[in-house]
Amino acid sequence: MISVTKLLFAREYFGDSLRYTKNAHAMRNGAAEGVGPVVVWNSTKTCNLRCMHCYMQSDARKYQDELSTEEAKRFIDDLADFHVPVLLFSGGEPLIRPDFFELAAYAQEKGVRPTLSTNGTLITRDVAQKIKDIGVGYVGISLDGLRDVNDKFRGVDGAYEKAMQGIKNCVAVGQRVGLRFTINHHNIQELDRIFDFIEEEGINRVCFYHLVYSGRGEQMMDQDVTPEESRRAMDTIIRRTKDFEERGLKKEILTVDNHCDGPYMYLKALEAGDRETAAQIKKYISMNGGNRSGIAFGEVDPQGYVHPDQFTQHHTFGNVRERKFGDIWQDTSNPIMAGLKDRKPLLKGRCAACKWLENCNGNFRTRAEARTGDFWASDPSCYLTDEEIGVTEEQV
Repeated sequence: MISVTKLLFAREYFGDSLRYTKNAHAMRNGAAEGVGPVVVWNSTKTCNLRCMHCYMQSDARKYQDELSTEEAKRFIDDLADFHVPVLLFSGGEPLIRPDFFELAAYAQEKGVRPTLSTNGTLITRDVAQKIKDIGVGYVGISLDGLRDVNDKFRGVDGAYEKAMQGIKNCVAVGQRVGLRFTINHHNIQELDRIFDFIEEEGINRVCFYHLVYSGRGEQMMDQDVTPEESRRAMDTIIRRTKDFEERGLKKEILTVDNHCDGPYMYLKALEAGDRETAAQIKKYISMNGGNRSGIAFGEVDPQGYVHPDQFTQHHTFGNVRERKFGDIWQDTSNPIMAGLKDRKPLLKGRCAACKWLENCNGNFRTRAEARTGDFWASDPSCYLTDEEIGVTEEQV
């Protein structure tokens, strides 16, 4: 995750303390000194929508053997013992779990900050107030375009209107809320409208996700944006973030799952002759160190299995029903887990030879594996040119 706002303007938001600290890039088992990784828990596979790019392949049926309430509380106890700073409740649709509020409140009591990733369609005014009352730090609502564009991706007519009401309900009760938007070939034209939308609706955060080829998202591999479209998307994100700043609008703008965004921002600042901003960008991306799946970020699925991130559920390291999360996270007997904690010597092709490797860390491994079958191959979604990354044809 890259904070465009932080890189451009050095603004401080909650997650920045985990991403941009002095030794964050050197960590092996957590986000920063003295804390564990941020953990996303896909608490259920059941969902009331059927999104065409869902990495969980969720739908509206009940799945067996998901963690019970008591098992989930023991899991949260383990996270607290390992000093995990944030637990992101995700799904499926996490609000479908009848014990969501009990478990989120329990995490808060244990000192683990609960956050929520949701499609927003179930957030009534009362639900929004309850989310705020139990101390959920942030609600991220997925929206992949406006109206018909969103409903096409969500697989259910009317999903946009229900998500919109969910957003409005969060704003009305003062609950911190933001959008989650996955960029792809079909919705890239919506970017400017999304910026207009968050201004009009008083939304203070938006995360622009790059598509990862996982679950049903693997079927969209050939519908991903081209390198040229990725660059244009980043140009729009940078331009509109600067516009918000110039007009005094405090919005947190982030990109997710493509760490070449950081070097691209640095190169654009240099191209514009803004050496001060370029130096600031370089400082922060050097602190962060790039993709940290398996280090500063991990995932637990509905049945308790531990994975490097939510998109890499085909690689499993253990189960929280059998061992504590912290013990699993520090165990490097699995070659994928060991490799993720020190991946640079294992990377191949453009990634191995790239001069931005210290700032990107090989980007996203699941995309590389989906395209090539090799977990350590180059990430095909790097849109920087060979010249920009300092490689020759012989090195590729």
